[in-house]
Amino acid sequence: MMRSMFAGVSGLRNHQIRMDVVGNNIANVNTVAFKAGRVNFHDVFSQTIRGASAPNTSVGGSNPQQVGLGVTVSSLDTLHIQGNLQLTGKMTDLGIQGNGFFVLRGGGSLVYTRAGNFDLDGAGYLVNPSNGLKVQGWMAVNGVFPNLDESNLVDVQIPVGGSVPAQATTQVKYVYNLDASSGIGGSRVSPVKVYDSLGNLHNVDVTFTKTGVNQWDWTATALGGPAGGGTLTFDPDGSLSAGGLGTIAFNPPGADPVSIDVDFSAVTQFAAETTVTAAERNGYPMGVLDGFTMDSTGVITGVYSNGLNRPLAQISIAQFANPGGLLKLGEGQYQESNNSGLRQIGPAGTGGRGKFAPGNLEMSNVDLAREFTEIIVTQRGFQANSRVITTSDEMLQDLVNLKR
Repeated sequence: MMRSMFAGVSGLRNHQIRMDVVGNNIANVNTVAFKAGRVNFHDVFSQTIRGASAPNTSVGGSNPQQVGLGVTVSSLDTLHIQGNLQLTGKMTDLGIQGNGFFVLRGGGSLVYTRAGNFDLDGAGYLVNPSNGLKVQGWMAVNGVFPNLDESNLVDVQIPVGGSVPAQATTQVKYVYNLDASSGIGGSRVSPVKVYDSLGNLHNVDVTFTKTGVNQWDWTATALGGPAGGGTLTFDPDGSLSAGGLGTIAFNPPGADPVSIDVDFSAVTQFAAETTVTAAERNGYPMGVLDGFTMDSTGVITGVYSNGLNRPLAQISIAQFANPGGLLKLGEGQYQESNNSGLRQIGPAGTGGRGKFAPGNLEMSNVDLAREFTEIIVTQRGFQANSRVITTSDEMLQDLVNLKR
């Protein structure tokens, strides 16, 4: 009878643990990116009353006789199942669709989370606003990223109020048509606006003049003086055969000399309207960061007042062979353990990692219908085990009363 009583006690104790987990799940039903827990039981080692016997020529074998000694918790699992994404519209909110965790740094160590409710601190770092841990990724230098691996991880910082210096124009490309039916001496001016090293805008007039059959001269004028010229020669099929490259050069006051490579290789000559124009040109004035955007790969692109869009940073994702083996630290954060596997850090969308959903947050994956069912099952299990204890007590009392 004592065995049944202690088995009942083990049932009470472990069903209490199960109710603790269910209660924690329900309490976190609205916690960002919370992952529900689950309790699994297994039976305790059984007491052997009689061992098994092997069959022989006269009698068959017999099974062992064992009495179980109760129940215990076999595992407390964290269910890393995808939660639904909720649109927030806030640019620094990020959800993960698929596998992986955000990487945060604090005090020299890395922690991991699925909760992407981030914000910018006073220095422009992307942080967890509740504890100030900094989001990890890679910073671009002049729009160019380093190798996207763990060795180059840094704190992600948005240069709020930052600027990009002016860049002088160095390349111009002309496209479209010169009219083959134009008479000798016919001309067309096609202007282009270019920048010097200080970001000053200059007008360059490029004049195309027909000087012969299948031949056009071009001359450039800037700051009231000549700035370059050359000759374009066309084949009978209307394609350019010679003179496809040229140079425009002039000296703006106070700035570096401007030297521009001009590409005419896409210009044609057909008996049609003259439409030649400068279609491509680099260079820009100084610009101030007006805002930024994020995409599904975690690239943060700065939007500048001069119209320039330049990559600033890229957010990293860590994945683990066994996410269920991570240690919970609270605040939706995890730490590596001996059974989680080593972290594999890289960009989103690579190596089985998920992608980001900017302006969204992952919701808790707690299923209330399932949890309420768990409450009922757990309560009934607890009640049944308590009844085992009370019944065993009554049997012991009857045994004591035999003496009377």
